[in-house]
Amino acid sequence: MKKIAFLLTVALMVSCNGKNGNSETSQAEEPRHKHSQEEASEHGTANAHMRQSSVEDLIRRFESPERDAYQQPQKVLEYLGDLKGKTVMDIGAGSGYFSVKLAEQGATVIAADVDDEFQEFLQRRIQENELSNIETRKIPYDAPGLSKEEVDMVLMVNSYHHIENRPQYFAKVREGTKPSGELVVIDYFKFEIPVGPPVNHKVSMDVVVNELKEAGYTTFDVNVDLLEYQFLIRARFPERK
Repeated sequence: MKKIAFLLTVALMVSCNGKNGNSETSQAEEPRHKHSQEEASEHGTANAHMRQSSVEDLIRRFESPERDAYQQPQKVLEYLGDLKGKTVMDIGAGSGYFSVKLAEQGATVIAADVDDEFQEFLQRRIQENELSNIETRKIPYDAPGLSKEEVDMVLMVNSYHHIENRPQYFAKVREGTKPSGELVVIDYFKFEIPVGPPVNHKVSMDVVVNELKEAGYTTFDVNVDLLEYQFLIRARFPERK
């Protein structure tokens, strides 16, 4: 019943097209999102929650069969489409769960994270598997570390709630993406489910869309059916003159 109620809320936010639950909105006029005190504190509480586990424990969790079962990486890769020849930044790459899979699909991958230990683990993984099309990039909490129009796609999986000042942050992401490129956000539904962080650490899908509108994105393809516990949002922006 909770997911049904949630999807009714989604239906009010965007008009759904197609039987796969995809929807698009373009240049929609909506009130500017007001950040509540709870939403403003999500970044700090989410990061504190994650730091309760060691990096070794997190890596085991990120790379577990249990994650494969709900994350359905092959479905996600099919959703992303042909990546050959594209440059993709994986923000919040962690252990490289998606970075490695993106590279295997032929993408040039920038595996970006704020944590030195994750980056060191991933560097070893890259060397051991002789992966020549992945580079690691240490980034600060407040910026994606992208040069202007550097990438074709930015992928962020299960990390949106760790970002502070998100409209400003994703405006920088947009500047680092090529005019024909896109941002893909995958994150957990904001209600009680068997996986993911506590509900109060999650960011609801309508908040994500509104914050990305503030950042300058104008067109959104929203999918709530592909994964059982997560939504997927493809965000695009008008090509620059």
